[in-house]
Amino acid sequence: MSQNEAIIDYIRELLAPLGAISARRMFGGYGIYYDSVMIGLVADGTLFLKTDEETRPQFAAAGCRPFVTESRGRSIEMSYWSAPEDAMDAAAAMTPWARLAYAAAVRKANSKPAPKAPKTRKH
Repeated sequence: MSQNEAIIDYIRELLAPLGAISARRMFGGYGIYYDSVMIGLVADGTLFLKTDEETRPQFAAAGCRPFVTESRGRSIEMSYWSAPEDAMDAAAAMTPWARLAYAAAVRKANSKPAPKAPKTRKH
């Protein structure tokens, strides 16, 4: 088992109280999904959880840090923040944070405008 696989298995264990957790490879890391919703990502062995304006202050207060990626020579802060260190030790400690991530992801999905209907041609 590779180091990445071991990390993903451990994260699945931590998030198991939520329900079925899946992981998909993406951009050199992994996307973490619950109920078909991406709630987190793993990059360089670190779990980052989805945040929004409502949950970000809680992550900041817990000493978490944002996921930052480089694009075209500049740093871009994403809406994912590292999980609190103490939450990485037990599922009971992780579950509330994972629920915050899921709620943020659902709010984001629900805030997207409905897709426009395709234009029909008049004959």
